Amino acid sequence: VYNDQVRQYVNMYANKRRLSVSKMLGLSEMYFPLFEEQLAKHNLPMELKYLPIIESALNPTAKSRAGAMGLWQFMYGTGKMYGLKVTSYIDERCDPYQSTVAACEYLHFLYDMFGDWQLVIAGYNCGPGNINKAIRRSGGKTTYWEIRPYLPRETQGYVPAFIAAAYIFNYAAEHNLYEREPLKTFFQVDTVMIKEQIAFQQISKVVDISVDELKFLNPQYKRLVIPHIEGEKHSLVLPNSKIGSFITNEKAIYDYIRNDSSLAKMMPPKDLMKVITVKQGERMNTIANRYKCTVGDIMAWNNLKAAKLRT
Repeated sequence: VYNDQVRQYVNMYANKRRLSVSKMLGLSEMYFPLFEEQLAKHNLPMELKYLPIIESALNPTAKSRAGAMGLWQFMYGTGKMYGLKVTSYIDERCDPYQSTVAACEYLHFLYDMFGDWQLVIAGYNCGPGNINKAIRRSGGKTTYWEIRPYLPRETQGYVPAFIAAAYIFNYAAEHNLYEREPLKTFFQVDTVMIKEQIAFQQISKVVDISVDELKFLNPQYKRLVIPHIEGEKHSLVLPNSKIGSFITNEKAIYDYIRNDSSLAKMMPPKDLMKVITVKQGERMNTIANRYKCTVGDIMAWNNLKAAKLRT
């Protein structure tokens, strides 16, 4: 569909946000092959790879005011439903691979519910409940443009923005829009599995790669530490040129911590779980400070919706 609403967003991308679009064109070299691989695996339309442009501007650590995180902007509850773990050290909503798999499963669920891709895209933004409400308020209409006046304001602009993003990425050159050189492309990196607890600083010093580049390639690790927990597998993404060096020096990297006390303090304890009894007058923030975690951590671990405690 091309109309005034779509034209406004095309104009925004083609004229007002040219620098942002150039940056996203560069980042797409890193993320689009991953999106395409998983969309094909789940038999979903390839055009859905443009959703993270609207959601996060292809920033894997993007955080919304409502608390949604990552390329695909999962809320904590929805992420948990689709197997994305959040702990003190890891937020899998920020993991490009894990979050893309979860997003594909969620998009499949929405299509099974609505059978219309524009409703799926709208539902991804505002939730299936709001789509069903809009269908009822419209008198049973079943297309996005018919129910659009009854949707939340943000969702009224969401599908036009998606159509405009898909257009501008396919016709960027016609608008003299060109990609900024990406830091890395998808085919320049590979993955290794981690066998012990490890800090980014260890890897940086032994493999000769900057901590900033490690953060870019591994955005799911919140504290620049990859924990080792029995029964769980954690991966590390590195440039292809560094994979051989990591494997060759793997033992030296793990041993490095024993000779660096500052790194030792950064490492998580082997046993992360502790149960405490709340005493009268205790507040969530005082408990968080005592155990060196955040209020959000305690709420997540205990499935709390509000930062309130009972004795």
